[in-house]
Order: sequence, then structure tokens, then C-alpha cells
Amino acid sequence: MKKVSLLGSTGSIGVNTLDVVASYPEEFAVIALAAGRNIGLLKDQIVRFRPRLAAVIDEEHAAGLRRLLGSADGTAILCGKEGYREAAAAGADTVVSAMVGAAGLLPTLDAIEAGSAIALANKETLVMAGRIVLRKAARRGVNIIPVDSEHSAIFQCLRGQSREDIRRIILTASGGPFLHASADELAAVTPAEALRHPNWAMGRKITVDSATMINKGLEVIEAGWLFGLSAAAIHVLIHPRSIVHSLVEFSDGSVMAQLGMPDMRIPIAYALAFPHRLPRKNRALDLTAVGPLEFLKPDLGRFPGLRLAYEVAERGGTMPAVFNGANESAVEAFLGEKIGFNDIVSVVEKVLSRHSVQEEPTIDQILFSDRWARQEAEKTIEGMKN
Repeated sequence: MKKVSLLGSTGSIGVNTLDVVASYPEEFAVIALAAGRNIGLLKDQIVRFRPRLAAVIDEEHAAGLRRLLGSADGTAILCGKEGYREAAAAGADTVVSAMVGAAGLLPTLDAIEAGSAIALANKETLVMAGRIVLRKAARRGVNIIPVDSEHSAIFQCLRGQSREDIRRIILTASGGPFLHASADELAAVTPAEALRHPNWAMGRKITVDSATMINKGLEVIEAGWLFGLSAAAIHVLIHPRSIVHSLVEFSDGSVMAQLGMPDMRIPIAYALAFPHRLPRKNRALDLTAVGPLEFLKPDLGRFPGLRLAYEVAERGGTMPAVFNGANESAVEAFLGEKIGFNDIVSVVEKVLSRHSVQEEPTIDQILFSDRWARQEAEKTIEGMKN
């Protein structure tokens, strides 16, 4: 039986992970959960899965969770960064890294140091510190198995293949809710509209990132680290049906693709059970029913966030951490109706233009760059309001 720690248990990936775990009680045991502020849902998860420990964002929420659980429950309730890091290093066979944003970096590093396999759903970990993370994983002999549907698809296509035979990989993108929107329509997008993804049920931040296509840009950077490729060898195609999750083109012209219904439980189950596959009763893919499988080139003029990501990937150093930190701040401001939809990428671009890149940074330099980017983004946003 595999012991599982789940970082980000109340988010969409976390909820789907626990659904998979519950389907295979003989295969998995949850030993630690970490969440943010949703203590009501976390309480229900603790009661159902009985982990040894659970962590929340601060002492106020920890106290509230203890009150909800009462004195009978045996789960230790921790809080803050140290609580998250203890959950990550709890001794699991597999740690599911599904916290949102830069907050997932240090706990993921702690999980690697503890020798746990990583089911990676937190793309920011590799975007910010890919070199450091992969070196530590290699030193500890730790597998990193991607959970994002696109990277899982590439990972599966490359099993048993020589990396030297890769000509390029193709990440697919749904195009989000504004694939065919005009420039005027994009300028008027509201948070409620941006949160209506046509295919996937995701958290608020990643849904907005999908709408701007910055999410796909972050995936390009992540894929570079996961598969040892330059940004030039990583292509993006719009695939509105979200059936073909990604493709690999080999040097002989052969192309391999991984297909499936848009259901995150499929790549989650693959990552949890790796190197095996779990028999699942999910809805089967019927190619006669899904309709034409259309592929389009992304319009970098209408979605400049993807263009920026390629530039950032080529520049490297601390630039990806700044790209991510500025974007997180800008998305938060958009959801709070402080800036417009198109302003998200504008804020990110302005912050990037002011950054002095540090090559091969330490983890402290990466974290400093992340904080700097957020502060600069906030200054930029304040300036837009004046």
C-alpha cells in the first residue's frame, strides 16, 4: 500500500486525487493533507481519510479546524509554511504537489529531500527553480511524475523511447473561453466570464491563466525542464476539444499522441500508480462521438502572454520566477476587479522589463526575485489606477 501526502487537498486537483484514492482503498493510504483556508472541506477530508497530520494557512484557521473536528480526532493540526513543509516531509511514498502558485516550491523541495516520489501538479515549482529541483531529485533518486494532462501525455508517449530521437513536442491548449474573441471583446472581459472554461473544471487562478494563455506559457517552461528540451523544440497548438492531450514528433517523422476524455482523474491515477496503470471505470473515449479533432496555431498577437513565456524560457535565470510572480499578482488584481483582462499581460511585461536577471540563481535568489516581482506588480497596478 502506498502512503500518500497531498499538498493542496481542497483545490480541484486535490479533490480529484482523493476521489481516485477513495476508489482504491487497498492501494493507497493518506498520511498528510495540506490546504489553505477551506477548513470546512478539509474537516470532511480528515474525517474520511484519517491522515496523521493536516496543515492550513495560519493559526486562526488551525484553531477553527480543531473546533470543527472536536477532541476525538487523532490528526495533528499544523499551520503556516512550517506546517506545509512538515506535511511534505511526512514520509509518504508519493507526495502530490498540488498547491497553487509559488507556495508549492519549498514543500516540494522538502518532499524530494525526504525521498518521496513527486506527483507534480504545481508547475510553478519547475518554472521557478527547475535546475535546483531536478538536481535535488537526481541526487535523491526521486521520480517526478507530471500530473498536468499535457505533460502526463508527453511523459507517457516517451516511455521506452530515446530522448535523442525527439524532434519536438507539441503541447495542446483548449484556447480557453476567448479563442475567437475580438480585441474589443477581450478588453471588456469580466472575471466571471474568464472563469467559464469550456472543457475543464479548475481553480480560479489557473482558469484565468488558461484564458490569457499564460498557463500554456508556464507549461512550455515546465516542459523544457521535464524533458530536457529548448523552448524552440516545444510547440503549442490550439485543440478546442481537449481530447488529444499532447504529442511527440520523433526524428523519423513519426508522431505519437495521448488521447482521452478531459478528466484530470486519468493523469492523477497514472501518477499515483506509476509505473503501473489502475483499471478505472471512467467514461471511455468514443472517437465517433467527439466530432472533428481540430488544431489551430495560437495567435500570439491576441494572446501575448504565450509569446512572453517563450522569451522568458530562452532568457532563463531568475526571469521565469519574475514572470510567474508578476502574473500571480496581476491575476489576483484582475479577480479583484482592480485591473482589466488585457492588463494582466501588460503588468507582467512591464515588470519583466525592469528585472535584472541573475544566472543560475540559488533558491534564496529565486525567492527574492519572486517577492520583488510581486512588489513591482503591485506598484504597476497602483500606477494604472492613478
